[in-house]
Amino acid sequence: VGILGGGDQLEVIQGDAYYQSYICRIPRSTIELGLTGRLDCLDGMLFPSICDVIRNLSGMWQLMFKDKYVRYFDAPQNYEDEVGGRFYVHELEILRTDLGKLRGKPITDAELDASIAVYNENRRAIADLYAYRAAKPWQAPTSEVYLILRAGMVLPPEEHTQLVRDYLAATDAVQRPRRDNARIVINGSFCEQPPLNLIKSIEMAGCYIVDDDFMLVTRWLLDDVPTVGKPLEELSKAFLHRSASTAAKYDAKREDKGQYLLKQVKTGSAEGVIFAAPSFCDPALLERPMLQDVLAKQKIPYTAFKYAENTGQMAPIREQAGTFADSIKLWSAA
Repeated sequence: VGILGGGDQLEVIQGDAYYQSYICRIPRSTIELGLTGRLDCLDGMLFPSICDVIRNLSGMWQLMFKDKYVRYFDAPQNYEDEVGGRFYVHELEILRTDLGKLRGKPITDAELDASIAVYNENRRAIADLYAYRAAKPWQAPTSEVYLILRAGMVLPPEEHTQLVRDYLAATDAVQRPRRDNARIVINGSFCEQPPLNLIKSIEMAGCYIVDDDFMLVTRWLLDDVPTVGKPLEELSKAFLHRSASTAAKYDAKREDKGQYLLKQVKTGSAEGVIFAAPSFCDPALLERPMLQDVLAKQKIPYTAFKYAENTGQMAPIREQAGTFADSIKLWSAA
């Protein structure tokens, strides 16, 4: 199960009391979900290594829900197999042992290999979906693709894979009108998710979203993880050497900064980039000027704005995205 905050459908009342003012909204709404019993069905919570706010959220969870399993999962910042790789395998071993205790029996290598195979197939299906959208964004609008991805946070992976395949077949069977929209990449929305209306507003403003970093968990590893050998070591190698780039992931070499985004732009034949980050998101907002500098050197146009998961006023965002799309079309025509 993937927990992505309370979104724009949850009024945060108690959650605000646990955090200071100038941080993002996702920890407040997640605490609200816990305090109101909406997450009672879960046996535990695993918090990924993203930022200090999420680290603090894991600590709050340990204090408030003492009967639940809680772990903050650290990721390596060294990408050598003998250093960061060993650390990552050690972290995975601890998690494997803990989850085995939680379910009542140890988790075997065979079970891990079987699970890896299932998620390999899921990532292949999602890769096909993203490739289809990049080729025909009018046939697979991101407001629909996003909901397909979001469903994967609560569905078993086998069912989600089938859902993705069914959607691809269904949307390809009905031809939709093609418009002269600007092709853009969304960057910065990897943690706190934008409201669905924000995605719709960008599309209605004349933008085709051909790539994004929404819910990277479904596309974190860039290719199949081998199902032979030692599964934890294979998972470690996949993270170290074949995983997506994001502001929350350390770049070992300075020259690597922005190269993943440039590849997204090139692969998706994008004409520009929209930096859409949550307010007070330290990783995304710290990385933004560095990425903008990389784009500027390549003469790739960009614009930027901030949002919260409960942002309600979309007119300014639609106007900004529309102006950006118009400028791309005018500039490219010139």
